[in-house]
Amino acid sequence: MLAASLALAAYPSSGHAQFFNSTQSFDGAPVLRPPSDVPGVPPSEGLLAPSAVPNGAPAPGAPNTLAPKGPMLQSLPPSQVQMHGAVPATMPVAPPGQGTLAVSARFGRDLPMINGGLHWRIYRAEANGIPRMIKEDKNPTPTFVLPPGGYVVNVGFGLANVTKAVQVRADTMKDVFEIPAGGLRIEGKVGDAKIPAGQISFDLYKGSQFEPGDKRPIATSIMTGDVVLVPEGTYHIVSNYGDANATVRSDIRVQVGKLTDTTINHRAAIITLKLVNERGGEARADTQWSVLTPGGDVIKESIGAFPRVILAEGDYRVVARNDNKTYEESFRVVNGVDREVEVLAR
Repeated sequence: MLAASLALAAYPSSGHAQFFNSTQSFDGAPVLRPPSDVPGVPPSEGLLAPSAVPNGAPAPGAPNTLAPKGPMLQSLPPSQVQMHGAVPATMPVAPPGQGTLAVSARFGRDLPMINGGLHWRIYRAEANGIPRMIKEDKNPTPTFVLPPGGYVVNVGFGLANVTKAVQVRADTMKDVFEIPAGGLRIEGKVGDAKIPAGQISFDLYKGSQFEPGDKRPIATSIMTGDVVLVPEGTYHIVSNYGDANATVRSDIRVQVGKLTDTTINHRAAIITLKLVNERGGEARADTQWSVLTPGGDVIKESIGAFPRVILAEGDYRVVARNDNKTYEESFRVVNGVDREVEVLAR
């Protein structure tokens, strides 16, 4: 019940979205972030690692079964932003009897080209019917030289991917893949104060938190400023401020070709615990701590003279154990008010 009430009390502020590399939002109003913040990726870096299969590459169209960790997500400096217009590429000369397949990707019909973060894979079926990856490329507009025949082309863009069967002939072919995806970037706040990076992380789930279905995360440990590329649709975010009970769930909608910035508002504070002989006295070392709800449920345990714990707004009890003696104190957490809680050793 405490968790449910906290989830209702804390809510996300409205996210805003902008077209990649656009200076205005879709309705003509100025966006709140500069165009240089829009994600683009150097060809050598992928935003998310796909699920693995025995040959080391994902099967065409296979979903990601393991949630990638935050460090695998890249925050993108403005100098690497490039989402409009194709990068010129030198067309390789195909030997006699070979064909060339030039590929590129865009967010959708009449939408911008995608110029970074793409991972191309070419598959061909073996005699046993299992597709085998024969070529891959991370350039935005690669050209593959291939013998004539049937192939399967898979292109990944973060957690979004598209697979298409193509028939290569002994000439030059071009194909444009449409990837209906967008970007999501998250940060957290307590009141008007931004929560520093490293104190908060986010897990991402497909669909609304109120919908039934698979509740496994598609990405975990997302950090402030990370850009997650996902297919368009509804997602819900689990925001973890600290490692105790300051957790908020919220839904967000990701649109095609847009970067959606959202802020999760927490009602919490940082509490420093001290066991002292008198008010304002020196903290006693080697103290064991337990933070509990008024009903006795353990929220956080730690050892030390000055442990810090991030707690959601509400009432708590703290138990301190030192030198084979136990001491207890009740306290209240007020939203945004970081403070010390002293427990008297008497």
